[in-house]
Amino acid sequence: MKLGLAVHPGKERALTIARDVLDALDGRCEVTLAEPLPGETGLRGPREPLESLRADAIVAIGGDGTFLRVLRGNDAPLLALNAGTVGVLSEVDARDPSALQGALDRLVRGEYFIEECMKLGVRVGATTVRDAANELVLHGHRAARMGHFEISVDGRPLGRIWADGIILATPIGSTAYALSAFGPVVEPGVEGIVLVAIAPFRAASRAVVLDPLRIASVRSLASGIPAVAVVDGQEEIPLQPEESVTVYRSPRRSRFVRLGVAPGLSRLRGKGILPWSDPDGPTEGSGGGSDVPP
Repeated sequence: MKLGLAVHPGKERALTIARDVLDALDGRCEVTLAEPLPGETGLRGPREPLESLRADAIVAIGGDGTFLRVLRGNDAPLLALNAGTVGVLSEVDARDPSALQGALDRLVRGEYFIEECMKLGVRVGATTVRDAANELVLHGHRAARMGHFEISVDGRPLGRIWADGIILATPIGSTAYALSAFGPVVEPGVEGIVLVAIAPFRAASRAVVLDPLRIASVRSLASGIPAVAVVDGQEEIPLQPEESVTVYRSPRRSRFVRLGVAPGLSRLRGKGILPWSDPDGPTEGSGGGSDVPP
């Protein structure tokens, strides 16, 4: 078995966990470090650029930013190990030694399944850029200046809206930036394009979920206010005046190594995402109703 290892380059905790991972996997499989990495990390082994690394799976250590970087740069299944942030996309809390060891043992033995989630293909003007695993955001380039946007679906104008920006998100991206703009929480297995306005002028403006087979485009109409498209919070692309950004269901998928610990929305418990998550509320047998099983 060949594994890739991707590490947040600026987190000492992530580097410490990476050393533990290399020790645990020593002699059990081939491990290649995914670049870029900082100069001296104490991590030993062959290195390859993330984009060209070929592996049966990639173990990523960090937070959601690290996981998104891997999902955008490589199509191998991802085992996401949380190194201490919220880690909405993570499968395992790597700060727990027993959980970490158990996850690595199951990975090496092949005792896991792959969960595939929708990505968004992205086109800026006539140029295709890397897929979005979480979202594409279009907003004005000037702070505190409201933009004017036209939204089209399948080439037909759907409407125009004054807002700080527009978010076009995947189901897994519905719990990221889109959620902070009061978008819906969408279960990862439900396919659709989540469209959310950021701070719209009219408070009655609501998010919508489009059929995944639709093609959605957004164009900035605000004269004299440059617009920028941001993909997964990692790639920033300036737009020409009135240039459109377009998203559609990508033929490629985000692929996650799942250990069956918590299916679907259950992974979000304890992360402050679900509106009814109450860690201090009644549990099963306490007289206050039954808790959701772990």
